[in-house]
Amino acid sequence: MIAVTIVLLACITFGTRYLFLEGRLPVRLGSNIKLFLSYSGPAVLTAITMPILFVHQHQLDTNIANPYLWGALAAITAAYITANIYWTVGLGILAFAAASYLNL
Repeated sequence: MIAVTIVLLACITFGTRYLFLEGRLPVRLGSNIKLFLSYSGPAVLTAITMPILFVHQHQLDTNIANPYLWGALAAITAAYITANIYWTVGLGILAFAAASYLNL
C-alpha cells in the first residue's frame, strides 16, 4: 500500500510539473490563480520554520533565552535593511551562534 501511494504521488507530481513546464502544451493559468499561488512560497516557508523556532523537546518555547528567536530576529532585520541574502544569512547565523554561546 505504501509503495502504491508513493508511485501515485510521483505520477501526480510529475504530471502537474510537466503540464506547466512543457511550452508546447496550451495550459496557461489565469491571473487569479497566479495571485493565489504567489502566497504558497511564504506559507510553506512559515510552516517549515515556525516549529523550528518555537518547539523544543515537544514543548512551546517562547523564552527570551531561545537562540533560534535571536537568530530569526537578526535575519529578519538584516533582510529588511540590506535586502541581501548573504548579509541576511550571515547575520542570522552570527546572532544564533552568539546567543547559543552566551546562553541569552
